[in-house]
Amino acid sequence: MSSLTVWKFNTADGADNALKKLEGLQKQQIIQVLDAAIVSWPQGRKNPKTYQAMNTTGAGALGGAFWGMLFGLIFFVPLFGLLIGAATGAITGKFTDYGINDGFIKDVQSKVTEGTSALFLLTGQVTVDKVEAAFEDAEKGQLIQSNLSTEQEAKLREDFGAEM
Repeated sequence: MSSLTVWKFNTADGADNALKKLEGLQKQQIIQVLDAAIVSWPQGRKNPKTYQAMNTTGAGALGGAFWGMLFGLIFFVPLFGLLIGAATGAITGKFTDYGINDGFIKDVQSKVTEGTSALFLLTGQVTVDKVEAAFEDAEKGQLIQSNLSTEQEAKLREDFGAEM
């Protein structure tokens, strides 16, 4: 079973730094990162910068469509106004199928602000104590987590073209 987690950092480069550390841990088989995306919001910028951070050719990757829709829903929809209200409702309803509800979205919106960053991870197996130990001296991230049930994971992979 996979887990979708979001880690918020108090600096614009905190998510990038954390992902680099996770890539090293993945080489040691301490964590299995299936996919990752980053939101970075440097001071002085009107909007955050978002990008898919992992090579998505491997099994389990969600792809740009998923991340683009999620980031659009979280960070950009309020800017579009009421004209796309119905579309927003449809997208929000679709994400509920994957365990990503309004509370999760509002929590991320309120916490990822100018001067911060966030690391969105889809992970498989994790040796939690070893990951925690590796991050003892690193910038601490705040965890906003949405665990996926087996059914939600299957639906997510089906809708976004990822094979198990």
